[in-house]
Amino acid sequence: KKISDILEKSAPKPGVPADLQNLLSQHFGENRSVIEIEELKLSDSCFLPANDLTHSFSSYLKEICPKWAKLRKNHKEKKSVVMLVICSSALRSLELIKSMTAFKGDCRVLKLFAKHIKIKEQMNMLERGMFHIGVGTPGRVKALVEQDGLCLNSTKYMILDWNWRDQKLRRMMDIPEVLYTHLYILYSVYSLLLIIVPRSWSVRISFC
Repeated sequence: KKISDILEKSAPKPGVPADLQNLLSQHFGENRSVIEIEELKLSDSCFLPANDLTHSFSSYLKEICPKWAKLRKNHKEKKSVVMLVICSSALRSLELIKSMTAFKGDCRVLKLFAKHIKIKEQMNMLERGMFHIGVGTPGRVKALVEQDGLCLNSTKYMILDWNWRDQKLRRMMDIPEVLYTHLYILYSVYSLLLIIVPRSWSVRISFC
């Protein structure tokens, strides 16, 4: 079935933690034992409250991270970020960076995607400077982690741009190449706090 046909029959549903759990189970289920699959399940404490669909991206971040100023001030580690935002494309990453202006305050944001930015350049920036927020695509984040360019030990929040749809109405998890690299990241950072962002904030709506 086409995505457009499915959406015509039912309104899009916001993402919930169970969606993520099901993806992990389906993807790793064939290659792992029952015990290993059980270990992949994330407890409810790993998820913060989902957006109630009334917030802009910035106001939602303020709600789920009220002590952001303190976290930003205390962050001293290089090669790491406090908040990691995962999107489906470089263009979408830029849109979200622009939309979080009211939230981020006096902090440094690093673009973590491949378009027009070489991985060596990003690795040098992470090694020499200090960044608080990283916004990018699963593929580039995966490559940086594998090459020890990005350390996730000090990462407190992982935000998934779950329900935003591209021109073909595909969500991030509807794109196979994005899905596989994204699941790799989730498996690699199993101990991190994960946040499901259940609705898109499009620059076409002016990010109110």
